[in-house]
Amino acid sequence: MTLKTRFTELVGIEHPIVQGGMQWVGRARLAAGVSEAGGLGMITALTQPTPDDLRREIEKAQGLTDKPFGVNLTILPTISPPPYAAYRRAIIDSGVKIVETAGHRPQEHVDDFKAHGIRVIHKCTAVRHALSAERMGVDAISIDGFECAGHPGEDDVPGLILIPAAADKLTIPIIASGGFADARGLVAALALGAEGVNMGTRFMATVESEIHPRIKQQIIESDERSTNLIFRTLNNTARVAKNAISDEVVAIERRGSATFEDIKHLVAGARGKMVFEAGDPDHGIWTAGMVQALIHDIPTCAELITRMVVDAEQIVSQRLSALIQD
Repeated sequence: MTLKTRFTELVGIEHPIVQGGMQWVGRARLAAGVSEAGGLGMITALTQPTPDDLRREIEKAQGLTDKPFGVNLTILPTISPPPYAAYRRAIIDSGVKIVETAGHRPQEHVDDFKAHGIRVIHKCTAVRHALSAERMGVDAISIDGFECAGHPGEDDVPGLILIPAAADKLTIPIIASGGFADARGLVAALALGAEGVNMGTRFMATVESEIHPRIKQQIIESDERSTNLIFRTLNNTARVAKNAISDEVVAIERRGSATFEDIKHLVAGARGKMVFEAGDPDHGIWTAGMVQALIHDIPTCAELITRMVVDAEQIVSQRLSALIQD
């Protein structure tokens, strides 16, 4: 069985299930595993130290699958930005046909990708930003509800409202992101007007994910309360796994008048990277969503996607159809 939507037709995949472009997680093996299973895998560009490293990672994925996969390029408003143009060129030169953009003012990148025949999905957290991206010329929107891991924006609008609100106003396909892990979420997203789902935390806990096994087990043992919102006072909210470090960041922010310098030593990216490599969940800040409550095993990507599609068919054909009475 396949679930055909405008999005699956747009990017040439079998099932409307997309792997999130996660920092330190979105590598070739995971992306290829998702794509081979009929979804859309995603390599995270800035996980790679240099554009040349990204070229090699894309080539590695191309050696593992001949099915479509994408690359996430997140634009961050930093004082010393990465060489975005060089990363963009690496993506284009490698023959990638699908890109997920996210973050700050992506117009330059969108224009260049589109000029080279690349499909662009833009990730955002608000309807107004999605409309702006649609005017910019992107092909699809991945919209993050408040439940999501990473940056949910500052509006605190959950997916149950955000997804249909976006569907009411956009003409391009929408992928629902934030809080999805199984067939129930997939069916709900389609009912709300989305044409697929984006899953990050769920794909972290798969065989092909290259993070430390202890972190996968930590996700399984966690529940819907096992996240913290940090950077709230800095207007840069991030949902991360609840641990000793994120608890300390929250405590510092609650004291008031906190600056980034007050927490910089706690939230350094290198510490978060070591969490995934060494397996100590309390070593640093790492991203995970409330959806941890719905994750109970570590399947292969193929097992997970097949299960979702089969269960979705059963939900629609049996559970929901049984509610309709003549």
